[in-house]
Amino acid sequence: MHAVARGWLGLGVNYGTVADDLPSAARSVELLRAAGAGSVKIYDANADILRALAGTCLPVSVMVPNEAIPSLAASPADADEWVVGNIAPHFPAAWVVYLLVGNEVGTTLAMDALAASYPPSAGAFREDIAESVMRPLLQFLNATGSYYFVDAYPYFAWEANHQSISLDYALFQGAPSTHYVDPGTGFTYTNLLDQMLDAVVSAMAKLGCGNVKVKLAISETGWPTAGDIDELGANVNNAATYNRNLAARMAKHPGTPARPGAKMPVFLFSLYNENQKPGPDTERHWGLYYPNGTWVYEVDLTGRRPAPSYPPLPPATNQNGTPVWCVLTGGKAMNETAVAAAVEYACQQGSGMCTALQPGGECYQPNTLDAHASYAFNVYWQQFRKAGGTCFFNGLAEKTTKDPSHGSCKFISSLD
Repeated sequence: MHAVARGWLGLGVNYGTVADDLPSAARSVELLRAAGAGSVKIYDANADILRALAGTCLPVSVMVPNEAIPSLAASPADADEWVVGNIAPHFPAAWVVYLLVGNEVGTTLAMDALAASYPPSAGAFREDIAESVMRPLLQFLNATGSYYFVDAYPYFAWEANHQSISLDYALFQGAPSTHYVDPGTGFTYTNLLDQMLDAVVSAMAKLGCGNVKVKLAISETGWPTAGDIDELGANVNNAATYNRNLAARMAKHPGTPARPGAKMPVFLFSLYNENQKPGPDTERHWGLYYPNGTWVYEVDLTGRRPAPSYPPLPPATNQNGTPVWCVLTGGKAMNETAVAAAVEYACQQGSGMCTALQPGGECYQPNTLDAHASYAFNVYWQQFRKAGGTCFFNGLAEKTTKDPSHGSCKFISSLD
């Protein structure tokens, strides 16, 4: 299904439901309209939501859940049956314009489908998927006139490289001194999102899909309003700035330096803060609205509202980062067997992880389970946190801003 060509309607919004305290679908549609949403994307064919969208003329994108993909891919008849059972009863009353196959497994795809993204001209897909997955996918998208949907989050790129990437550059308000010139193309980049998108364009070109220009769409983007103490820049001020500037920018259809003037669907993540999403605290703080239907911050997704007309934002917090460590949870009795097992696990995850805990090592003393656990938990978390490692250990660990280093025993921090 493809969208009918229309003028700018406003940024789309991802309407997720991983929560136990959300308003009704009908109320949610009212809130989408209040924000000026130009479209909505849902993560399954939720019948209640599709019924609430009936007659609204709001373009709807529906995602086939990941768990349904194997059976639908194996059987065209099953795929037809899924559409008949899940989409047809609501169409055309609900104006379904795109069907997306899976979340970061088909299209949509995450930026980690790329092995390289800097500079943008060096963008390339990972070797393990380039020929087997990406080439036939791009050929299919080109043949059907469909979009390559990408989840592009400048927040994560900035947070992981905040010492070298300007925050203003990530928020679409960088001074000329923050702009980046790609040495391979000579293109000047004024913001991080364009840089990320053109890395995808370059990756497609390296597979021979540059000239055919498979269209790009942004299936998810946004900025978190809160996070854990080690998640820099996750605050309301930055989130409002990012999304307001994005809406104003996309209303002008600027495209990117590699594809100037290109129009692309864009979906913000997300409508609500979703309290049951797993993972770090940022995962539960992307919403435009709280579950009670009040604004987290005001935003006009059409991009037409003048910036001075918005109410003042709270001051930005945790911009530069505070050193954070991962230690054994204090203040309560611990199961020593569980702690010992957790220490053993942490120390086995990398060569030499816990050398400092060996007799004669810098952190051997005090030779107690508690002291050794804090060191082991911290060295594990610092090494693997950017790859998804957590400071949890089944509730045995916690984050702290108090340096646990002692004597000659140095605990590395999140800023080291």
